[in-house]
Amino acid sequence: MAWENTLGDQLVHENHQNIAETQLIQYFNLVIKSARGSIVTDVEGKKYIDLLGSDSAMNIGHNHPKVVEAMKKQIDNFIGYDAGYFTNPVSVKLGARLAALAPGNGRGKVAYGTSGSDATEALIKFSRAATGRSYIVSYEGAYHGSTYGALTAGACDVDMIRKIGPLLPNVVHVPYPNLYRRHPGESEHDVAVRYFEAFKRPFDTYLPVEETAGVIMEPIQGDSGIIIPPREYVQLVYNFCHDHGIMFAVDEINQGLGRTGTFWSYQHFGITPDLLATGKSLACALPMSAVLGSAEIMDSLKTSAYVFTAGGNPVVAAAALATLDVIDSEDLVHKSAVDGEYAKQQFQKLADKYDCIGDIRVLGLNGGIELVKDRQTKEPDPEAAAKIIYRAFQKGVIMVKLHGNVLRFQPPLTISRQLLDRAFEILDEVFNDFEHDRIELPEELIHEGW
Repeated sequence: MAWENTLGDQLVHENHQNIAETQLIQYFNLVIKSARGSIVTDVEGKKYIDLLGSDSAMNIGHNHPKVVEAMKKQIDNFIGYDAGYFTNPVSVKLGARLAALAPGNGRGKVAYGTSGSDATEALIKFSRAATGRSYIVSYEGAYHGSTYGALTAGACDVDMIRKIGPLLPNVVHVPYPNLYRRHPGESEHDVAVRYFEAFKRPFDTYLPVEETAGVIMEPIQGDSGIIIPPREYVQLVYNFCHDHGIMFAVDEINQGLGRTGTFWSYQHFGITPDLLATGKSLACALPMSAVLGSAEIMDSLKTSAYVFTAGGNPVVAAAALATLDVIDSEDLVHKSAVDGEYAKQQFQKLADKYDCIGDIRVLGLNGGIELVKDRQTKEPDPEAAAKIIYRAFQKGVIMVKLHGNVLRFQPPLTISRQLLDRAFEILDEVFNDFEHDRIELPEELIHEGW
């Protein structure tokens, strides 16, 4: 089946002629003309319900009027000046707001960046500077970005590091616990203990604990399938770190800012990290990230070790301030928790009807729906995921897949219950089409996507 010769297809083709292949992740030919709230409109005028939220970068929805107004007001004053040299009132105000969100009860500080990648690099830098140690422990399956330090800390796709080694030295990866793929008869406690033993193994064999600067963890792994670890496991690792003077750093770029039904996802696990990285939805997908920590840790790096020309840009800072205001004024953290439970029930209803749904991992408006060929063997079914997201696109729902076989559910937190209900009606139709083998996937998409 070939692509139709639509304007969207033509523009996608032109894009592929001019943009480097490494920057293109093709799921289907969608070219966006405009977006408002939880609705995206393509160049042909077709409207879609957005269940992706621009990779969890639109927690308050597309083009929120308060964000647009704040940006326009700042643009009328001035667009930018390097805030590392000379600051401005908007960036100062945002700095105070973010410093107050730093983990712990003491005085926090913030360091501005422009992407999730540099925020992860900051976790490495600050951990090393604060401890005087060099080794970093990260996780198999992690995604932290595409700059060298972030790539080294991540470990979810071999194509990300193919041909570009060597990577950053002194970074060690350990397994991340997955409750869905536990051993027969294992309890959640058993899984926590088994994976904690795997976490400690490097320290018993080749990794000096006294030379380890930090552990970097996604409290909920994002791009490997929205994997939620046992609470006990996170606490065991956290306590180990603090017993040995190791920084415990969390990547909240994907899962923070209300996404999981708490402001930060680490709050589900009863711990308080030393360092925290945020981005994506912080300024509604505009280029801003931030690293938060105690003043003592954040001042361990001196002038110019982590500074960017566009870091703390006033227009982007205005968008971030407005974003934080909307999260508070519209009570989006609580809404995410409530609507997330509702969405989980709707996915369960689909699972009761369709055997290809193997696992439902939903916390807040944040979910990974794992598709399998057989519920007993739990064999992944990436073809099912590819067909389902393609048919959903055809029927007006934007959804993508993670780790080959996991449907990614991350709509704007502002999505209405009416739109959610309509999206699930469409997904029911889509799964029915898949079950009855009515979906023909274009050849170009069989092995595409994340």
